[in-house]
Amino acid sequence: MTAAHADPASPPEPLWRPGPDRAAASQLARFHAAAAARHGAPPPADGDPAASYAALHRWSVTHLEAFWHAVTDWFGVRFSSPPRAVLADPVMPGARWFPGARLNYAEHALRAAADPALAGAPALLCADERQAEPRAVSWAELRRQVGALAAELRRLGVRPGDRVAGYLPTVPEAVVALLATAATGAVWTCCSPDFGARAVLDRFQQVEPAVLIAADGYRYGGRAHDRTATVAQVRRGLPGLRAVVHVPLLGTSAPEDTLDWAAVTAGEAEPVFAQVPFAHPLWVLYSSGTTGLPKALVHSHGGILVEHLKQLGLHCDLAAGDRFFWYTSTGWMMWNFLVSGLLVGATVVLYDGSPGHPAPDAQWRVAARTRATLFGTSAAYVMACAKADVRPGRDLDLSATRCVATTGSPLPPSGFRWLHEEAGAHLWIASVSGGTDVCSCFAGAVPTLPVYAGELQAPCLGTGLRAYAPDGTPLTDAVGELVVTTPMPSMPVSFWNDPDGARYRESYFEMFPGVWRHGDWVTLTSRGTVVIHGRSDATLNRQGVRLGSSDIYETVESLPEIAESLVVGVEQPGGGYWMPLFVRLAPGAVLDDALRDRVRAVLRERLSPRHVPDEILQVPGLPHTLTGKRLEVPVKRLLSGTPLRQAVNPGSVDDPELLEVFVRLARQRGVVSGDDYGK
Repeated sequence: MTAAHADPASPPEPLWRPGPDRAAASQLARFHAAAAARHGAPPPADGDPAASYAALHRWSVTHLEAFWHAVTDWFGVRFSSPPRAVLADPVMPGARWFPGARLNYAEHALRAAADPALAGAPALLCADERQAEPRAVSWAELRRQVGALAAELRRLGVRPGDRVAGYLPTVPEAVVALLATAATGAVWTCCSPDFGARAVLDRFQQVEPAVLIAADGYRYGGRAHDRTATVAQVRRGLPGLRAVVHVPLLGTSAPEDTLDWAAVTAGEAEPVFAQVPFAHPLWVLYSSGTTGLPKALVHSHGGILVEHLKQLGLHCDLAAGDRFFWYTSTGWMMWNFLVSGLLVGATVVLYDGSPGHPAPDAQWRVAARTRATLFGTSAAYVMACAKADVRPGRDLDLSATRCVATTGSPLPPSGFRWLHEEAGAHLWIASVSGGTDVCSCFAGAVPTLPVYAGELQAPCLGTGLRAYAPDGTPLTDAVGELVVTTPMPSMPVSFWNDPDGARYRESYFEMFPGVWRHGDWVTLTSRGTVVIHGRSDATLNRQGVRLGSSDIYETVESLPEIAESLVVGVEQPGGGYWMPLFVRLAPGAVLDDALRDRVRAVLRERLSPRHVPDEILQVPGLPHTLTGKRLEVPVKRLLSGTPLRQAVNPGSVDDPELLEVFVRLARQRGVVSGDDYGK
């Protein structure tokens, strides 16, 4: 991987700049002025937005208490019990935010329903592959359904701290279920219905839910996918369930021993919002499961609330009356982020279906039809549209859309230019980067700053983003490990079933004690922008969704013909992503088309279509560490063009000669010339 160098003496021309009036009207600019007047922030620099933002960011990470007090003040966060402080024990891990405070995430998400001017306006706009007029769910109706379901959950014995699990696509029922769970103080967790039973149980069995809310299926790619058998298998694997709620998205009747969704949301109960401590668990998200079971990441009511208010209100510049659309599944943290659009009073646009059905421009049509203010998608979708010669700016009315945002993988410069030329020169292009781990962004959208092709605009406020050399030296204009040197409220309060915090510390704080190491390669330029280069570890990132290699190994190696396997994901020039699966066959087995088809079929059926590799390649053997671990990271580095002597220490490998297979493959693919592979 090569470093991205910026020449301060001759900086590139920005692709886009906000007009002065647009920048001045942004919530970020108005927040800056208020923070300077009331909380000690440096005043804005007249006529120099870059200097203004740099000063505000520097203050936000050196005066964390003042900054986060300013955020809660600006957004009117309601503490039913006031905090004793903003930040206690400001070390990582273990920082304690707003001790003594009590609040509820769902109460804030439904605040707009109490405004008579908004109660009849849409809180949700629900679209699907049929490209029909989106269905609206008003703020008043959303609040009513949340109140009804929360009352039913309490009737079922659900109490604060209990878990409620969803097996649902991106439909309004999932939003209602999340908010009703949060209203009771219970803990929400969810999987997308394209996950197979094994992948679901690997997650839900860890948290032992009391209630399961499950769809009978989903529609994708023009087809209905029945999941009743999968739901039955999941239920058998969760013996602690007290109740199952049947959501008939495909029109099936509720089994005798289940509750029907319509019945449990038919009531008129006013929502009752349990007032919980700031650090009380809100939901559990899951890591990719690269080295075992997915880590169950516990995020808090207060941490998510204040972080998402900052991110959506200040960085994304969203407010009441705006419309927020991000293409996502419920199995990706971006769904949780999308739902939080309700916190700022924005209408949330839900799309249930394939990103490219019935045509490659499907997402753009949803954005146009719903008049989305901010349209978010994956970098992979943008590049696919460019290859398919989609012309959204020419063919669709995108006049209501101010911003197109991307995440999931780095958007290459050509993707920025395509958006500017083919979607609209007026569009603010916000490439953002963060993670499931914090359910937010480390760097990305800043409405007052210019956009440079291939670069994220800046580190986010309150985020001490740095690039570190292996020895912990901060780097500028060179590639390093992405680290965060200051605590963030949305960092996990814990991992589930990790009572002493050992797994938590090992995951983020082992390389640089006291500093969060995220697992991305990053460059912080001397102009203040950020370049993300991809993962520095073995995490797979397919179509914007992080996948676990261990899920793939378990599934593939259940076939008798496969003795062992190894999968890696390699970022390609131009924004592509290559995910090959290497297999060592059992004696007598042959890797023919029939076996390849069986491998693909079992991955699709048990896990999801995203888990299906781009290629299945036979190798004579797979290299391991001396303790028997698969060498995923070194293999990925070799296939990315890293010379062998830099990718791995041969002395740590059980059979170093097996590495030559990947060296030869990299040569064949033209990643680097053969001379670059020294031994």
